[in-house]
Amino acid sequence: MTLSSSFRQPLAVVRDLSISFAAPNRGEIMAVRNVSFDVYPGEILGVVGESGSGKSVTMRSLVGLAGPGARISARKLYVVGQDTQKLSEHQWRNLRGKEVGLVLQDALVSLDPLRNVGSEVVEAIRAHGGVSAQVAKARALKLLADVGIPEPELYARHFSHQLSGGLRQRALIASAIAAQPKLIIADEPTTALDVSIQGQILALLKSLVERGAGLVIISHDIGVIGRIADRIIVMREGEVVEAGSTHAVLTQPAHPYTRRLLHAIPSGMTKGYRLSLPGPLPSTNLHSPRGLKLGDRKPITDEVILAVSGLRKRYANVDGTFKNAVEDVSFEIRRGETVGLVGESGSGKSTVARLIMGMLRPDRGTIRLDGLPWSALPEAERRDRRAAIQIVTQDTLGAFDPRYSVERSVSEAINETRMLDRTAVAAEVVKLLDWVGLSRRHLHKQLRDLSGGERQRVAIARALATRPRLLLCDEPVSALDLSIQAQILDLLWDLQSETSLSYLFISHDLGVVHHLSDRVLVMRKGRVVEAGAAMEIFKNPQHPYTAELVSAVSTVPLVMVPA
Repeated sequence: MTLSSSFRQPLAVVRDLSISFAAPNRGEIMAVRNVSFDVYPGEILGVVGESGSGKSVTMRSLVGLAGPGARISARKLYVVGQDTQKLSEHQWRNLRGKEVGLVLQDALVSLDPLRNVGSEVVEAIRAHGGVSAQVAKARALKLLADVGIPEPELYARHFSHQLSGGLRQRALIASAIAAQPKLIIADEPTTALDVSIQGQILALLKSLVERGAGLVIISHDIGVIGRIADRIIVMREGEVVEAGSTHAVLTQPAHPYTRRLLHAIPSGMTKGYRLSLPGPLPSTNLHSPRGLKLGDRKPITDEVILAVSGLRKRYANVDGTFKNAVEDVSFEIRRGETVGLVGESGSGKSTVARLIMGMLRPDRGTIRLDGLPWSALPEAERRDRRAAIQIVTQDTLGAFDPRYSVERSVSEAINETRMLDRTAVAAEVVKLLDWVGLSRRHLHKQLRDLSGGERQRVAIARALATRPRLLLCDEPVSALDLSIQAQILDLLWDLQSETSLSYLFISHDLGVVHHLSDRVLVMRKGRVVEAGAAMEIFKNPQHPYTAELVSAVSTVPLVMVPA
């Protein structure tokens, strides 16, 4: 901050904010209790907390979007000088966009599917800027470039469903800041982005703050918060459990919940140690979590489970040209090995996964599974061998039939690949759920009634039901809270220790990849630009792009002190 807050008027003043919702047969549910904070011009407030902590509904109340049926009470709730408890809906519409910009995480839902992203940004500029269409278009293209979208003239003509998750998120951010609002509320704005683009977005948001805007950034990624925020508030179960300067909260956390969150952050320093803890967190240095070592794995063998050679896949652009999504990609995965695949959004990582799974046919190159041809086979001939290779994706809800219970979802995978009677199938389902840390009480639940972490565990149980030798993990933890992510990463290690599973772990989170992987492949523009042992790649990157990725990883000083 450039000026003391005592000399400036706050952009947001919140005192004793409480938010509740009426629930059928459950009475009134308190989502937020007695929350207070200020946001000043030129300041960044970071809000940390896990799903259900109340952080998003608290900040959405600043733009009148707490949700249907929300009951809001506060001693003070002022935004840009206006008492929002007295605003009409018309006044709210004038406040949103022009005075307060809101960046949401789910860009696919937030962007209009019937308009290209250029038109989306142009409309936001013209709605509040009073400028001509020509000027608005020029500003829109500059905004798209500012948020890191390559070739903005080309991508401005794309619709949201034609863009990768990272490109969609950048377009949404451009739309939210188009009217140059005084206060920006960013709810998980970088969750879907790789570290290099994440760095661009954070730098862009910070530049807006340096010009006088105020920013509230909500995230479960403490690395992001620690990198950009001036102050932090930590929320749990609707309450603020800790607040203070970023340095104080991260280096001397006072609350046990904050200490647990900091302990769960994966990195190279946590390699070989458990991230999740069953009991109270001991007050030890986070860099040396004594007594919390992961179990020993079986040695990686020389047996090659997957061999990828010279893969190529290209797609047609909207202008009739072609883009090489994957070009000359080759690598092997051995039994019991974890290979991390990293790269920016659009680098070709997920296309590689779809080619390996047989969802796409390569234009050139071969894939061999267990030493036998795989990619060249028709699906009918691959079907009997599909049990050996499974995938776990980020979108667990979309991967299941919403009408199915947990038991039916897992048992279906068993029935498709293994000849067991009904009693044996039921026993196997219970065993698999126990394996991934779920109890019998989950058997008859619908997938939509589970938390994100529970759904991801069911997805892993379903994948393991076929007794695979190779598991493709495509961003399996990027949408999860830190503590749930820690549990899943520990689970993947334990499963590998017991069964010698092989993993291809695809992620934009280099901390996760460093923590889990034996070897790392770095992709850029469809090609593997560097490959090697994980420790060597992160310690001594050889390619300039790898060095750029590694240098962009959030480094936060985490020093535990006795409580």
